[in-house]
Amino acid sequence: MAVIVAFVVLGVVLAIAGGFVMREAARMSEVPPLAVFDPDDAYAWVIERLDDLVASTLTPDDLRRILDFELAFFESREISQSELQVDTDKQVSFDVTEVVDYIELRCRETGEAYLREQIKPVVLCQVDYLGLIGAMGSHVESEQEDVSPNDIAPA
Repeated sequence: MAVIVAFVVLGVVLAIAGGFVMREAARMSEVPPLAVFDPDDAYAWVIERLDDLVASTLTPDDLRRILDFELAFFESREISQSELQVDTDKQVSFDVTEVVDYIELRCRETGEAYLREQIKPVVLCQVDYLGLIGAMGSHVESEQEDVSPNDIAPA
């Protein structure tokens, strides 16, 4: 008799847990979870995927500086973390060339000089990371044919 009661109690607990899981899964399919940006994860992701030629010309501190200035660009444009999350009412866009110009200027101000050819791949790699975590929408095609898509529009 005790075994039957234990199985009934276990069944009830599993049914309740299953209900919670199903409800949460349904809620998440309607409203995706907010993207969480972690600078350390972004740094590691960019280091793993950055072109070897560019990576060989930058130290880890250089890479961190460029990524930090990219985030400072977002802040200067008042693009907050909440706006890098999915927000269908407001769409913020920026041009990668603007970001590269900003980083190049800020680096010169702090006594570091990088080539645009070093900065742009880092920026594009970080943008890919932001897209991967769901914090950024798709590239908007550039009108210039010889340049990869420069305009980025967060989701």
